Amino acid sequence: KEIRAAVATAADHQLNGRQTVLFVDEVHRFNKSQQDAFLPHIEDGTVVFLGATTENPAFELNNALLSRVRTYVLKSLEPEDIVQLLRSALSDREHGLGARELDLIPVALERLAVAADGDARRALSLLELAADLAIDGRVDEAVLADAQKGSLRRFDKGGDAFYDQISALHKSVRGSDPDASLYWLCRMLDGGCDPQYIARRVVRIASEDIGNADPRALELSVAAWHSLERLGSPEGELALAQAVIYCAAAAKSNAVYNAFKAAMAFVQGRGSDPVPDALRNAPTALARELGHGATYRYAHDEPDAFAAGMSYFPESTGEPRFYQPVDRGLEQRIAEKLDALRARNTAARES
Repeated sequence: KEIRAAVATAADHQLNGRQTVLFVDEVHRFNKSQQDAFLPHIEDGTVVFLGATTENPAFELNNALLSRVRTYVLKSLEPEDIVQLLRSALSDREHGLGARELDLIPVALERLAVAADGDARRALSLLELAADLAIDGRVDEAVLADAQKGSLRRFDKGGDAFYDQISALHKSVRGSDPDASLYWLCRMLDGGCDPQYIARRVVRIASEDIGNADPRALELSVAAWHSLERLGSPEGELALAQAVIYCAAAAKSNAVYNAFKAAMAFVQGRGSDPVPDALRNAPTALARELGHGATYRYAHDEPDAFAAGMSYFPESTGEPRFYQPVDRGLEQRIAEKLDALRARNTAARES
């Protein structure tokens, strides 16, 4: 209703040669069809449209509206900017704290600016709280500590900050930097992230970025998750930190991750290739008459428990290679073993 009234007023202004700026705060709260209602008024110049949102517009605004506007990303204020704001508030006798006789220790404004974490509104609230807590107007270390209690860093539990920080944690572990990994872990925990979510991601990291180069990473990550479930927070978070540091320091391999993706793409790109007769189950007389399992060679009855020359793929697929071990950690040994077994396969088939 308010938007319709504003557009009607803007149309009257347009007839008189005046432009109207329509500012819509938290524009993401309009659903997609409601957002479409802005389009004709933007296109014909009835309004100069300004929309503000704390969400990622790429996810929350429809493409039609985004294509007709320019997006500006607002960054957090720097501490020195916030100090300037606080000084203005202290000198403003009408609307600020200028009418109150406050005695601040030299580092007070800098400390409050850092605690505000780039948020001017939070900075002003902290300053006002410190002024209220001050005894005889004295804002000292004790007052500052009291005012900053419970002041959390930016974290939105589902928006860009959430996904940016879990991305930073993942990339730090992948990059083998335990200190940066621990930093991002603590940033997320400090911001109120569910540690169970982080535990699930660490298990994923252990498979995706370490894999068989160091299988203990997966064991330790799962153990940390179980410890967290049993102990809760904050005790269980120490086990989570242990797993993060171990994963960051471990040998890295994405061979399992790549092999899984390649195999899945291969399967999804083909029809239902039949299971070879040798590999089929033969629980009935009819299955045995059809030759199911007849030519199967039980690996444990062969030298080194390896049936040289045996193929386990459908005949129609050939023998694609999905798993390519890297030359790091345990996968070096795995690669050597696989090369030796493949050589035996080739020799057996050629003989």
